Amino acid sequence: MIKKLIIKNYALIDELDIDFGDGLSIITGETGAGKSIMLGALGLLLGERADTRAIADKSRKTIVEATFEVERPSEELATGEMEKIELIARREIQPSGRSRAFLDDSPVTLLQLGSVTSRLLDIHSQHANLSLTSGEGQLQIIDAMADNKESLDDYREVFRNYVAIRNRLRKIKEEKAKNQERRDAIAYQLSQLQKLNVKLGEQEAVERSFELLNDADSIQEHLRSVNYLLLESDGSSLANISECIYHLEEIAELVDADIPEEETLHSRLKEIAIEIKDIAETAGRKADLIESNPATLAKAAARMKELYDAVKAFHVVKADELVALREKLEKDFSRLEGDDDETIGLEREGRQLARLLKEMAAGLTERRKKAAEKFSRDLTERAKPLGLANLRFEVKMEQTKLSINGQDSVEFICSFNKNGELLPMVATASGGELSRLTLSIKSIMAEKMEMPTVIFDEVDTGVSGEIAAKMGGMMVKMADEIQVMAITHLPQVAAKGERHYKVMKQDTTDRTISTIRQLTDEERVKEIAGMLSGEHITEAALSAARSLVEKH
Repeated sequence: MIKKLIIKNYALIDELDIDFGDGLSIITGETGAGKSIMLGALGLLLGERADTRAIADKSRKTIVEATFEVERPSEELATGEMEKIELIARREIQPSGRSRAFLDDSPVTLLQLGSVTSRLLDIHSQHANLSLTSGEGQLQIIDAMADNKESLDDYREVFRNYVAIRNRLRKIKEEKAKNQERRDAIAYQLSQLQKLNVKLGEQEAVERSFELLNDADSIQEHLRSVNYLLLESDGSSLANISECIYHLEEIAELVDADIPEEETLHSRLKEIAIEIKDIAETAGRKADLIESNPATLAKAAARMKELYDAVKAFHVVKADELVALREKLEKDFSRLEGDDDETIGLEREGRQLARLLKEMAAGLTERRKKAAEKFSRDLTERAKPLGLANLRFEVKMEQTKLSINGQDSVEFICSFNKNGELLPMVATASGGELSRLTLSIKSIMAEKMEMPTVIFDEVDTGVSGEIAAKMGGMMVKMADEIQVMAITHLPQVAAKGERHYKVMKQDTTDRTISTIRQLTDEERVKEIAGMLSGEHITEAALSAARSLVEKH
């Protein structure tokens, strides 16, 4: 339950520090006095968005802090026993709009703060009736009655995986559609390169071959001249060298002595003679191999042009780069036109998850049907004493396509008249009837969800007299188990409270502020008398107010 609430610099509230107790607490005040402001401040602790316009003094930050008394398993007491501890939740909003959240003075995210406080506090304001009349809100009620939280969490995890797979498949298909032009371009380029069939080093080889073929006659003539001059010409170098070798040999025989210098010259000339002979023979062989062939020359010229054109067309420097480009395009094309292993695997996994989802959704449906039947009985039983004697209430369930919540749509249908047609609750319930149904639903949910604190904001709107007293009695019964706070304008409800708080506006020298304080017993009687008689409190009203309080 909430033990203490502190609000600073929020809207009309300058500084508020108030304690609360268990049971039923009543909060009253004139319209516009600031009751909704207090609820708005509590909404900040539930993780709602902050509005810097609510910061009254722009030189100070806004602070909302609540001390909760919560139960937890004791580490010191026997197993299973509970101990009460205090938990402080705080929200701070700077004039700049920066927001910070704390649990027991430790910084937490807004999501973490709301996750904790939403299990400790439920605020039912007038607009919350809309959530009770929406299909999603009604489904949440049935799931709570069916204890579906764990099963629904498991289902949602599988559903998210399923959706992720479907999204991935859709993205793949979209990518394939977008890549159609890219595939066509790659296919064209690849066909051109494959047809060209460039080899590494081919451009240089073709260029050399072309040059050789283009000057074949001249080269052949020069090679044959070398061969002739070295081997056949009178007074050829080789003949002269041979003759020199002969003379040196003759000199060596005549002298019959070791002459190192002559031997060196002899050896060098012999080596030269061998090399010249080899050069001459090689030149002769090359000359025999070379022939002037116009057809071969034209073929080399055509191939060289193909390579040059391709280098220019594909924006590369030389033909060798075309080989790497062709290999890259082959890989790209293979990726784009592959065997769709990823798609096949995802589709298989998607089918498996779809089957699992249907099984899990069917389990949710079965539990919801049982919970809906019990909820209908319990709600009818609780609401009839509140002046709804002819109430008939059912939960209409229909199967839909799989969604994040399963495969069920839920609609509360009811009739408030004998033999009346069952219609959607939002379409057939008047304001007073909706208030009574809402209170009955909340009383069931508070018990089921073990919510420590529930705040009703004028849930009794549209009722009066005996029905109002019975609604107050229902709140008292709820307050036997949990902390209940009720903002009300009805004296019959106000008289049921164990403590009574009044919200008031007052003027200071420079502004109007809202305050709240707990009333004494006599002040409480006077407040209720004012609710009975209006601005002028009569003795009869005071007497009636005392009677209402004493009956409680």
